[in-house]
Amino acid sequence: MKTTTLAALAALASLAAAPALAQAQATAKTGASAATAPAAASAKISVDTTLIGDIVKNPAAKAVLESALPAITQYYDQIGSMTLAQVAPMSQGALDDAKLKALQAEFDKIK
Repeated sequence: MKTTTLAALAALASLAAAPALAQAQATAKTGASAATAPAAASAKISVDTTLIGDIVKNPAAKAVLESALPAITQYYDQIGSMTLAQVAPMSQGALDDAKLKALQAEFDKIK
């Protein structure tokens, strides 16, 4: 599983040159299910604490994430239980501190 995750993250590193990454801003969302949409709307997404699996449950946050990292969709099953901050060290530069801060800023704009 760790080897698969590392391989997935290595593939994410190839996204670093993509123009969409320059525009990326993220935050991870605190875990709220689709059944709790009103709660999800008020919950703040954090790149440090929100699981990627929870981020993609919020359509606006998912759009921000996929705009920044288009190929991430193929790895949701492998990294869904991790936060963006946890994935970053294994991403070979695809998710550096600047990109995480940019993603967080975009997530902060989501109401």
